Amino acid sequence: MGSLNPLPGGGRSPDGAPCGLPARRPGWTLPQPYFTDTGIYRLDIERIWKQGWLFAGHACEIPQTGDYFLVEFDTESVIVIRGAQGAIHALHNVCRHRGSVICTEREGHATRLVCPYHQWSYDLDGRLVAWRGMQSDLDKADFPLNRVAAREVAGLIFICLAGSPPSFDAAAACLGPVARPQGLDRARVARAVDYVVHANWKVVWENNRECYHCNVNHPQYTQANFDHYNADDTPPRVREVMAAVVSRSEARWASAGLAPTRTDPGMTPFPDAARGIWFSANRTPLVDGWVSESMDGRQVAPLMGDYPDADVGTLRVRTLPNFWNHSSCDHAVSTRLLPLGPEATAVRVWWLVAADAVEGRDYDPATLMPFWQLTSEQDWLICERQQKGIRSSAYQPGPYSTFKEYNVEAFVAWYLTCLGAGAEAPPAMAAAPDDDSPVPLQSAGPR
Repeated sequence: MGSLNPLPGGGRSPDGAPCGLPARRPGWTLPQPYFTDTGIYRLDIERIWKQGWLFAGHACEIPQTGDYFLVEFDTESVIVIRGAQGAIHALHNVCRHRGSVICTEREGHATRLVCPYHQWSYDLDGRLVAWRGMQSDLDKADFPLNRVAAREVAGLIFICLAGSPPSFDAAAACLGPVARPQGLDRARVARAVDYVVHANWKVVWENNRECYHCNVNHPQYTQANFDHYNADDTPPRVREVMAAVVSRSEARWASAGLAPTRTDPGMTPFPDAARGIWFSANRTPLVDGWVSESMDGRQVAPLMGDYPDADVGTLRVRTLPNFWNHSSCDHAVSTRLLPLGPEATAVRVWWLVAADAVEGRDYDPATLMPFWQLTSEQDWLICERQQKGIRSSAYQPGPYSTFKEYNVEAFVAWYLTCLGAGAEAPPAMAAAPDDDSPVPLQSAGPR
């Protein structure tokens, strides 16, 4: 597929698309090149993936000093490592000597970061500490590994490759209070599964942002959740049931900050381009009789974090462009996207349980994993079918349902805003911990 060679200096056409890029009719799907064209993919990488905060992984994956894992996409390779005194560092995996990558394993443990080429050695914070054979008129202090911005909130690690990263403070203020009771910082990874989904990363997100498809495609998910109902199809009986569940949860858990923060039918509105919202967290009730997103709704592992009881609904966390998490009382499931090209996305799905839970004694992967493994794989199939159709000469943009695909429209608006904003950063946002509608700290600002 040839490149459209878009790289406008900025500006926006009346339809919301950045100048120089294919026009989009508001409320309709994007034109084909946004999902297939190499030039637009490069623009995605430079203006979104290398400018925003990316979910890297979980703090519990690197519990000891020297533990590390790599985050790799496009031309980038980043070492996320636990340093001295527990600090988390993110470092470009590129030796300052001749440019070789240093860590070649996807995850591991190191006392020093030693380049396999000529053995330049770096401390865990990236400082160069040894370089045999180099002349004395050079100073090691001038050659540290290049750093990447890193932040941890509630056990979730985010990195940003931008030279001047946008503030993460508002995201931390929004996500932390809602996610902290889950105890992700006191968890362990029970399983992780990697996928290559043959679809553009935006196709994967669009699918995530609506449940229009759920009734037919997700028989397990719809048994446990209310959000496949929307304003046009929620019968009075279901509204009454939802109200009863919410009322009961509020009465029991409001003082502990665990009451549902999403109480209406349909999915939580997210994102919001006009207000620069790229992060969100909320708690939502499960269907009566379900305490966990497991195949039969029963608890499948010990309670996590601060939960004193299983009836806490589900925690939902999402950050653009690459992360969502669904957590029940007993386990958490995180999903991370990384782009592999215009028509492929790498996906990793983690299942986490309490740190002291023992496989075989406290949980069985055979009962822990199927609910979200099935739902995830059902989604990947949907996405690949859509990508295949988009590639056809017969593809034409189609209209979104205003009842059921309002979040897809919101995602596309966010995406086009980012694409048109160039290298600018998102505005700082703040949100009350129990409010899934953050408000801007400033009314104007970059992306």
